[in-house]
Amino acid sequence: MKTRTIEIMDTTLRDGEQTSGVSFSASEKLTLAKLLLEELKVDRIEVASARVSEGELLAVKNITDWAAAEGYISKVEVLTFVDKGVSLKWMQEAGAKVQNLLTKGSLNHLTHQLKKTPEQHFAEIENVVSEAQKLGIETNVYLEDWSNGMRNSKDYVFQFLDFLTQQPIKRILLPDTLGVLTHTETGEFIKEIIERYPSNHFDFHGHNDYDLSVANVMEALKAGAHGLHLTVNGMGERAGNAPLASAVAVINDFLPEIKIGVKESSLYKVSKLVSAFTGFSIPDNKPIVGDNVFTQTAGIHADGDSKKNLYFNDLLPERFGRKRKYALGKTSGKANIQKNLQELGLTLNDDELKKVTERIIELGDKKERVTKDDLPYIISDVLDSNLHQQKVFVKSYVLTHSKGLKPSTTLSIEIEGKTYEENAQGDGQFDAFITALKKVYKKEGRELPKLVDYAVRIPPGSNSDALCETVITWQTKEKDFTTRGLDSDQTVSAIKATEKMLNLV
Repeated sequence: MKTRTIEIMDTTLRDGEQTSGVSFSASEKLTLAKLLLEELKVDRIEVASARVSEGELLAVKNITDWAAAEGYISKVEVLTFVDKGVSLKWMQEAGAKVQNLLTKGSLNHLTHQLKKTPEQHFAEIENVVSEAQKLGIETNVYLEDWSNGMRNSKDYVFQFLDFLTQQPIKRILLPDTLGVLTHTETGEFIKEIIERYPSNHFDFHGHNDYDLSVANVMEALKAGAHGLHLTVNGMGERAGNAPLASAVAVINDFLPEIKIGVKESSLYKVSKLVSAFTGFSIPDNKPIVGDNVFTQTAGIHADGDSKKNLYFNDLLPERFGRKRKYALGKTSGKANIQKNLQELGLTLNDDELKKVTERIIELGDKKERVTKDDLPYIISDVLDSNLHQQKVFVKSYVLTHSKGLKPSTTLSIEIEGKTYEENAQGDGQFDAFITALKKVYKKEGRELPKLVDYAVRIPPGSNSDALCETVITWQTKEKDFTTRGLDSDQTVSAIKATEKMLNLV
């Protein structure tokens, strides 16, 4: 099978920055430019539109200064306009050497936006390309709205391409500007163009309005496209551009005849950095880079992974600098828990594992999110609960906290088969609970241990709000001892710790 290498042009810093509410600072643009070219190893980057602002000019100068020193200047591109040389002057000042000239790729845009004839438009383009050549600036040409041009004014598109292929330009850039193409059309249109102009270089630039951008990328490459324009996290205006990570994975897994130089293992790192710089969050289920895409939730999947990797596909997380996770929740089952225990270096017997599983399912039913970091706490709580025979049960309670009124508790408790009810006020909800409890025990002629320390914490390293552990130290005449309670609610975890104390004494 004959292989061919295609170019990947990343336009996160130009088209991606058109995402609503997104704007990179000059230092962020330079950082990302370096990362895209040196770490991720894309072939080219489009970094700005000419004439935008003084800040943009400074940003491009920073990038071109670095790129020139490192030998990357021919890989840095700027969007320019047919504007009688104004963009070219901006390019010179910015130190950029490659322009991506925006022209009209559909008769509809040409007629109603520019109000010019094809011949007038072509003449102006020829002047810009000629001036650029004199200034040592290389030209690529965008055919804006090319996809609608192919649908509705194909004769014009071919008239335009006949002209462009005679000009001293390096690449012709074919954008699906409004994201309207189906994969079938993409393949047919590009195949027709490649066959008609076999000696020219054509890039495909996809948008994702119908969620078809990756399918269109595949068909463009099958049809013979020589380059792709992509963005990190699929950033871009409206529904965004074709996403870099997904396109790279698809090419590597499904198009063996296509070779690219992008470093897969850096995709996730760059994705997270772009997200941090922009505040543009990555959906949890975003392929390749989303937080959940390498997380197995169902226990049957974790069990299958342990038996000949039954639920693995070719998208192994290690390819992208990531690790597979096994979620803990009501559907996780023992297999998921075993996987997390292995990572922590912990082992449980079957009975202990069953009890821990039941507790995690209980938390999952409350819609709480449990993480691996929570596991040691859950294990400690569950195993600790089994150390004593339970004779005291806190059956129910009502905790109230109202502005202007002291917190109060109504308590129902069973002690060795006998039920008591009591209510009390306190300085806080837990204090009210303890006061009501003291009333019950006073009636029985019993004395409660003294509470001497009260500590609340969440599992270290956990980013989960599922669990809160309360550790209470109690004092009797004979000794001090501690009990622990675990729950998603701080007061409830303290009540659980108290219930354990009542059974110990």
